[in-house]
Amino acid sequence: MIPTELKTKLQSRVSAAITNREAAVDVMKALQAHYGWLTDEAVVEAAELLGLSPLQVEELATFYEMIYRRPVGRSVIHVCDSISCWAMGGESLLSHLSGLLGIKPGETTTDGTFTLLPCCCLGNCGEAPAVMIGDTICGRVTVENAAGLIERERNR
Repeated sequence: MIPTELKTKLQSRVSAAITNREAAVDVMKALQAHYGWLTDEAVVEAAELLGLSPLQVEELATFYEMIYRRPVGRSVIHVCDSISCWAMGGESLLSHLSGLLGIKPGETTTDGTFTLLPCCCLGNCGEAPAVMIGDTICGRVTVENAAGLIERERNR
């Protein structure tokens, strides 16, 4: 159940939008932040707030890579696998991070701290290879400095 304060904030965001769909990502991200991921209950709640069907919200949710329809760790690590990042060693970086964390891409560490996900583009091509940890984009990440990024996030 959405707390009253959050529900009021989201209703205000929807009413300020030109169309309800314009506010959909904001609503889904807020509910995801509240629940930790976009639960089935959150899909229904988003649909009610947006005046859409749950199926329409589900379609939007599955389109966006950063909307999670299953549980994720406290910190999600997105590793860009666009052509620019791939050419600069992104594939090796993903493999290295997988080894550091002891999980395969798409999995979450047993302690629930990290989820490792490849993503199609982080829009940081000039700083390839790039990763995003939580909401922070890191560029020119190498196998040599990746462990430091993980430790910083673990200690956060």
